[in-house]
Amino acid sequence: MRKKLYQFCWDVNGFVARKKPGFPFSLTATKKLLYQYARMSDPFDKFTDHLQQEINEEVIQTYGEQVYERWRNPRFGGRMERPTGCSRTTGSCGDTVEVFLRVKQGVVLEASFTTTGCGSSAVCASVACELAIGKMAEDVKDVTGEMILEVLEGLPEDNVHCAFLAAETLQAALDSCTQPE
Repeated sequence: MRKKLYQFCWDVNGFVARKKPGFPFSLTATKKLLYQYARMSDPFDKFTDHLQQEINEEVIQTYGEQVYERWRNPRFGGRMERPTGCSRTTGSCGDTVEVFLRVKQGVVLEASFTTTGCGSSAVCASVACELAIGKMAEDVKDVTGEMILEVLEGLPEDNVHCAFLAAETLQAALDSCTQPE
């Protein structure tokens, strides 16, 4: 019986072949491994692509095209260096949203956010930032959860609170703004 010189393993780098202890790794063995890996990965790739497609379709059906596109292409995410104002709010669901604003002469020049919450929290915080940028501070005070839901064309009932959490955090960040001397 011929002994196998390698074993297939899954690690942080993906599917890899490793030599078994005590066996040298020859060029022939490496070529065989690559051939076997190529044969094995094609069905796996097809399976994962199909699974991802099903997940995407379910997300679109549940949340809508607008939310899906914003989830796939997020905007305004990340911390801001030296913001004029910022606020962190944790909702009753446990999601935390943090909003950063840069305001000059009463106009919101930049806005960004971070969240430890779900995708809906991130999407809602992104819309809140979008609704604030380029607007006068007085106009940003009018941004509400309902406005965010309108932009997103609604959310499932279980996620509606995310829009109100984002709006509340935006308002608190605006309230914390101080004009630089």
